[in-house]
Amino acid sequence: MKEIESLRLIAAYYPELWPPDNVKDDIRLMLDAGINTVRMGEFAWVDMEPVPSTFKLELFSELISRLHENGIDTVFCTPTATPPVWLSHKHPERLFMGTDRIRMMHGSRQHFCNNNPYFRKRSRMIVEAIAKKISRLPGLIAWQTDNEMKSHVSECCCEECARQWRQWLKKRYGSIAKLNSLWGTSLWSQKYSSFQQVPVPLKTPFAHTPSLMTNYRIFSREKITEFQDEQVRIIRKYSDAPITHNSNIRHYLNHMEHYRNLDFASFDAYYDCDNHTKMLMDYDIWRNLKPGRKFWVMETSPSHSGCIFGYPKLHRKSYLNAEMAAAFALGAGGFGYWLWRQQRTGAEMPHGAIISSWGEPTIGFDDVKSASNSLGNISPLLLSSESIKAEIVMTYSDVARAFFLTEPLEGIDYIDKMHEFYRIILSTGYHRDLVPESAGLGGCRILMTPYLPCISDEYMKSALAFVEKGGVWIVGPLSGCRTDEHTLYTKSALRPGLEEAAGVRTSYTFSPTNSGISGTAFGVTAPLSIWSSFFMPEGAKVLGRAGDSRLAELAFLTENKYGMGIIVMLGSMPSGDKGKLMLRKIVEHYSVELGISQRLDVPEGNLAVPRKSKDGIFWFVINMDGKGCIFKDRKSGDVRIEPYGFRITR
Repeated sequence: MKEIESLRLIAAYYPELWPPDNVKDDIRLMLDAGINTVRMGEFAWVDMEPVPSTFKLELFSELISRLHENGIDTVFCTPTATPPVWLSHKHPERLFMGTDRIRMMHGSRQHFCNNNPYFRKRSRMIVEAIAKKISRLPGLIAWQTDNEMKSHVSECCCEECARQWRQWLKKRYGSIAKLNSLWGTSLWSQKYSSFQQVPVPLKTPFAHTPSLMTNYRIFSREKITEFQDEQVRIIRKYSDAPITHNSNIRHYLNHMEHYRNLDFASFDAYYDCDNHTKMLMDYDIWRNLKPGRKFWVMETSPSHSGCIFGYPKLHRKSYLNAEMAAAFALGAGGFGYWLWRQQRTGAEMPHGAIISSWGEPTIGFDDVKSASNSLGNISPLLLSSESIKAEIVMTYSDVARAFFLTEPLEGIDYIDKMHEFYRIILSTGYHRDLVPESAGLGGCRILMTPYLPCISDEYMKSALAFVEKGGVWIVGPLSGCRTDEHTLYTKSALRPGLEEAAGVRTSYTFSPTNSGISGTAFGVTAPLSIWSSFFMPEGAKVLGRAGDSRLAELAFLTENKYGMGIIVMLGSMPSGDKGKLMLRKIVEHYSVELGISQRLDVPEGNLAVPRKSKDGIFWFVINMDGKGCIFKDRKSGDVRIEPYGFRITR
């Protein structure tokens, strides 16, 4: 695989939508704005193959060469997110069907069933035609599969998906008797006599069994990854350029598996400037999907996002400078804008762009140019240094999200809950990582596992080995409480071995939300919330008790020595401002105990990122909230940072 050595500033470019005469001005303005890479092709299937098996790719191949001659390289995409009408006309069976049995119509994007055999065949054909034509062009530096897979739709429930679902079940369980036993299908007379009787999760009067619903989500995620991997194999026959996909944490994928066969991770996100902590969480997730490889922000807005249904607030002036600097400081290799030229038609006409539909710079142009200049100033330092693995690690799991989509309990949104937890760690000033379940724990000192209902055997083994060597594992809330079939355990409340290792036995599980039950730990009393576990200590030290006579002998927070380390059980979520303070004190307590030093004391609203060069550790300090800040540097004294600016300190 070819490495992409320089740092990239990318713009999404759609030459199929504009007259060829625009290209000269586009190139001039791109160079002025600091854009050195374009991404193209993801929505142009009908222009590439206007009728079946007639491929017309010269527009793109010639443009890639012309851009390269002017110092601009290309990421090329497979166009399978937008199949042409000739593929669906008179063939509704090829289209996506939701749980309500409604077929999608041609239009928009992602309207096809990705499991349809004919769609798969035509997808392979267009990908191979593209790979043959442009793979050896000198301006091609990377590939992107499709576009934002499963962003608009989740699980297809068409007849073809039903057929493949039953094959998947047979392979997974072997016999229908085993499925019935593990799913507990005697409940409500759901017991099946054959795999042919197992339904897809179409609408029912109340709800399908969670075992069916969660397994169907897992099946769907495996199949979309299978679809992508077909494209990857074809591209690699012709090209050694690296391959990625542009996703988002809210898309219906298992990203840990979806990126396994890709070369680097990239993502799209459109948070406004007041939601910068969500963007920082994304950075900390995506940089850990492909360890040792730089991640890319493939799409974000130069000014604001939007569509015909609405748009969020405009970025404040210079916010892009902070957003871009934070990305590269945290390990990015590329930072991209959607889009270059405002679309003159379609659902995203109001979306912010770098150039207007009439060819003039937009309100975001100067900020893009300013951010490009900033990157030019720090590129030598970024390229001669590397990001540092954090000693505080939190597990992020798309499988856990699938469980909560099935069983949201009191309206739990997994991503929002993880962001709530993430902001508390961020507020401490400690460097942190968010890693997938399969990640190695080398260098980790504190492992946090909130909202992981199903703790797999592999994860349990890895976490216990980590603790035995001296690590601190903070488990919960809502972790280890469901089997991998999305059922309850019957010999203990939590997964086998966890309670024993933690020195507790769960006595009660219920939700204390709005019930007046508070908990006290580390000198802080806060309301307890969400579905909770209350523990009888069996060797563990009690750190937090609830203020309710029914729970007098029980704890919601404990710690227990295990090997050379400690297992901390957080059975309930402290809420409100006092809850945030309690959680912060928990993180700080164990960080101090372990002597974790990856911390710079900067005011909240600012980000401190450590990097390592041949001269040692240095820090990027970036103002993210637009208020500017003053922090103390041990060598220089007070250091002032302007709004959305950054400084480098050693």
